[in-house]
Amino acid sequence: MKKTFNQIFFLKKSKSVSQFLTVYLRITIDGVRTEISTQRTCDPQQWVSALGRLKGKTEETKSFNNYLEAVQFRIYEIHKELVANGAEVTGELMKQKFLGSADRARMLVEIYTQHNQQFAELVGKEFSKGTLKRFEVCKNSIVNFLQWKFKTTDIDIRKLNFEFINDYEFFLKSVQGCAHNTSMGYLKKLKKIVRQCVAKDWLDKDPFMSFKITLKDTHRVYLLEEELQTLASKPINIDRLSTVRDIFLFSCYTGLSYSDVEKLTVTDISTGIDGEKWIFTTRTKTDTATRVPLLPPAQAIIEKYSMQPERLNLGKLLPVFTNQRMNSYLKELADICKINKELTFHCARHTFATTITLTNGVPIETVSKMLGHKNLRTTQHYAKILDLKVSQDMEVLRAKFTHVEQKSASGS
Repeated sequence: MKKTFNQIFFLKKSKSVSQFLTVYLRITIDGVRTEISTQRTCDPQQWVSALGRLKGKTEETKSFNNYLEAVQFRIYEIHKELVANGAEVTGELMKQKFLGSADRARMLVEIYTQHNQQFAELVGKEFSKGTLKRFEVCKNSIVNFLQWKFKTTDIDIRKLNFEFINDYEFFLKSVQGCAHNTSMGYLKKLKKIVRQCVAKDWLDKDPFMSFKITLKDTHRVYLLEEELQTLASKPINIDRLSTVRDIFLFSCYTGLSYSDVEKLTVTDISTGIDGEKWIFTTRTKTDTATRVPLLPPAQAIIEKYSMQPERLNLGKLLPVFTNQRMNSYLKELADICKINKELTFHCARHTFATTITLTNGVPIETVSKMLGHKNLRTTQHYAKILDLKVSQDMEVLRAKFTHVEQKSASGS
């Protein structure tokens, strides 16, 4: 039985923000459509839909149209071959044959490597070294997964599907021993790579379409007011520990992360709109502008180190150690102060969000602005853990109702 067969070129919008649209070839066999990307883009203003070609007589236009004619001719040849061989003629089979001769395999790890190389060029301009390092770690985990699952070091991206992603999640949690949220972080980075492939029309379907990335709420360690006062008032005779204590407290009163404190210079301190001293900086992690009024304890720490050699010679605001040493020394401080918590430098940022600001009635919108969060939902994670604030607020309400009951009882 003879099958109907025709083909036509048309424009299709991709997920990229470019004004140019991708030219697709649509094969229709007995009413069943199959689409193939030509990997060519053009200005839709130059496109003539009725002809399936570009208008104009420039050499560039002629070359473009010649390419489309070559594609169309190749499809006719494939159709002719299938009919001559008595094969089942389907659009999908024709597409596979066309891509097999027109497209080289695009390999996942190769694409991941190219992404990281481009990313490295933007370190210090748009991204941090830490983010690049995480992408490298994630790429290496993909290599390990491919060796574990397929006994290979790379794979064609067209083989990516829901099962691949599901098995990768299992590998991360079982073989590599990653926690749930850590595993989701790896998958988020893979999703970014995959979406770029979809945007470039290297993939017809996003394999993450049916896979939901979920995060579990985590317990954020922070210091209560009593613990903060204990840490601040404890006599410390070891210089390195005393310095680390001061820098940690500075972060507790400013909300700045380690990388943001480490890069602070004297010029980052300026007078704000209220006539007081403020910190004007940009978050290393998100490149978000951050403005924080300096509280008296933070100002006192700055003044304490104003004559330090690093301050005088390099313009650094504070003598910050490496993050690894800071966290190591903080564990010593926690033992000395009998603070039964896993103290890390990032705990200071959590302490600022909870104990210093939200607990003292600072609006969450203001806290979010000072923390440099792009989304208020990020700051709301801190509000969830403030049982103390809930208790204080309800105490006021409880006192109000107690007063009303007492008044009512005395009146009767």
